Amino acid sequence: MATLFMLMGLPGSGKTTLARRLERERPALVLSPDVWMSRIVGDGYDFKRREAVTEVQLEVAERVLRLGNDVVLDFGFFHRSDRDEARARAKAAGAQAQLAFLDPPIQELVRRVEARNAALPPDTFRVSREHVELCATWLERPQADELLWGVAG
Repeated sequence: MATLFMLMGLPGSGKTTLARRLERERPALVLSPDVWMSRIVGDGYDFKRREAVTEVQLEVAERVLRLGNDVVLDFGFFHRSDRDEARARAKAAGAQAQLAFLDPPIQELVRRVEARNAALPPDTFRVSREHVELCATWLERPQADELLWGVAG
């Protein structure tokens, strides 16, 4: 059965690192809004376009799952409603969904994004301490009824 891996966490939590590992090990298609925003839009913080990119990536994910292949969504999944929608799409495609919540302490997140900012990899954007802290206010932590595949930091 195909699996949808949903990677949840704040900037700097290790989602992309885990996504790349799953891509090699499964193998799986990785979909990351940051990559498409970088290559198509050029601005990772254009929220209206990010919503459009995310919707297209969800449609692609659903199609790939229907074909029997695994997909990794490197989305962040700050909101429960977004996680529920992705799980529903996986179920409609005949796939299972697994959630990985990466949850290092805020000080570690800031350290990681500052290090990344110093040598910015391709298809990423500068992330400030203030942005990490803002994202933390949006984060709806997973509840006991959500299928957790793993908690890492």
